[in-house]
Amino acid sequence: MGSMLLKIESLRVNMYGKEILHDVSLEIRQGEQWAIFGAAGTGKTVLAHTLAGYHAYGGRIDFPILPESGSDKSVMVIDQQHRFRDLRNQNQFYYQQRYNALDAEATITVGQDLAAFDENGTGFITKAGLLEIFHLTPLLHEPLIQLSNGENKRLQILKAVLGFHRILILDEPFTGLDRRGRQLLDDLMSVLSASGQHLVLLGSRDHIPDCFNRFAKLESGTLHIKKNADEVRIKQAETIPPVYKTFPSALSFSYPDFRFAVRMQQVHVLYEGRFLLEGINWEVEKGSCWALSGPNGAGKSTLLSLITADNPQAYANEIYLFDRKRGSGESIWEIKQKIGYLSPELQLYFDPAATAFTTIASGLFDTIGLFRQLAPLQEQLVWEWLEYLDCKGLAHRLLTSLPAGMQRLILLGRAMIKTPPLLVLDEPFQGLDAAQTAFAMQMTDHFCTQYACSLIFVSHYNQDFPTCISQSLRLEKGKMV
Repeated sequence: MGSMLLKIESLRVNMYGKEILHDVSLEIRQGEQWAIFGAAGTGKTVLAHTLAGYHAYGGRIDFPILPESGSDKSVMVIDQQHRFRDLRNQNQFYYQQRYNALDAEATITVGQDLAAFDENGTGFITKAGLLEIFHLTPLLHEPLIQLSNGENKRLQILKAVLGFHRILILDEPFTGLDRRGRQLLDDLMSVLSASGQHLVLLGSRDHIPDCFNRFAKLESGTLHIKKNADEVRIKQAETIPPVYKTFPSALSFSYPDFRFAVRMQQVHVLYEGRFLLEGINWEVEKGSCWALSGPNGAGKSTLLSLITADNPQAYANEIYLFDRKRGSGESIWEIKQKIGYLSPELQLYFDPAATAFTTIASGLFDTIGLFRQLAPLQEQLVWEWLEYLDCKGLAHRLLTSLPAGMQRLILLGRAMIKTPPLLVLDEPFQGLDAAQTAFAMQMTDHFCTQYACSLIFVSHYNQDFPTCISQSLRLEKGKMV
């Protein structure tokens, strides 16, 4: 039996007047790699942040001193989403910022972000060697804001490894990664495990890399030790029966009629001499539902930014939205009024002062937060959406204080509340557990069918695509394939 690395006894955490973790006990020893799974909202992230010293708690957390590691007590959490700082040492970004060349140039590069770490690396592998293992060497001169989800995740793990932390906790690390990215992260975890780095994987889907040999499941804030991986895996969305609920009312907006929600002709987007998009010809007819796919870095988010009026390069291309050419006198707000939008960046950079109520209400005005008074009918509709999403009791909680899956469902309600003729959903089911995914998929199908809404839906998981989707576009290296 290996030496004790971490001992948790009767851990209790209370937040917002509610007990989040109840009587949690766990021992982690040398040679053990733990996978802790649970549905969204069961306390996984709170457990990780408590071990890292972010929350007050009852009970006991003990890091025994090991002869070979001195007084090291560190736990490092690699969160689902990460904020970085720019050259002015600020981290207040907005979700469209990566498409603005001047703002992108103000962010530090991968090499600058790693400059403070010792070139000797871990002592077993040099920093240069680790850069190769993590497939980051070609990205040393890339601004952080331009990295894909997979690239950013690998960078955060590398920084944690170079920081000599006793235990690395990876919170939903496969979120937002394509198939290659997930396999690469699998391989990295195996390499780290073999080198002696101890890992704790927190997850809500069914994938568990082979290097993990200890298993537990969080249910309603209580931790249950399990014998094997099969006992902790969460059943997937397609195995969960649908939940039939009364859909919220629809407000009557007078949108002008159109034939094509989107029409692009030979669209190119160039950044620092490199094509992010090249030769895109695409038409999205009124009422048609599309799957947009491709590996991380293929150009999907850039393509969507041209549609959602977030990328200034739209004016340099022949792009028609709702049968009107971009740059023909329309305002950005006229475009956004017709589009319901959700993306990981929108969630990450949303107004930190927004509550669940104001977040959904802001969808009526396409603002990142609520800055005006609601009419009685609008207020009633917001309450209908909160009830539909089973979060009426959370109406006045800060959005950022809620579990990531609940945040995402609330933002999905924000995208739909004004009944737009086009939904643009970029990885909308990230952070959702299986039951939430099944509900969100049913919700999207119902909305698009009932209101003849056009849909552009991005996901790296084929099983996440709603059944209303009948057409697909795949991008690779900025080109249609």
